[in-house]
Amino acid sequence: MDRRWVGPGGVEIVPAWHGGHQVLRLMRDGLIVADCRSVDEVAAHVDLADLCEVITLPARAREARTAAR
Repeated sequence: MDRRWVGPGGVEIVPAWHGGHQVLRLMRDGLIVADCRSVDEVAAHVDLADLCEVITLPARAREARTAAR
């Protein structure tokens, strides 16, 4: 499952790989701002309390068929 967090002002945090290390990629309006190695580094850019995790729920086959009618 993909994980990501969004915040005000077009902020988005997604896990990524940079230089062989996993990082938290901070983007604003789709542009990379920073690759952070820790949550503390993310907190230097944004208020963590403003972030909200986006959870993608799997579609259920029955609902998908019903919606297509």
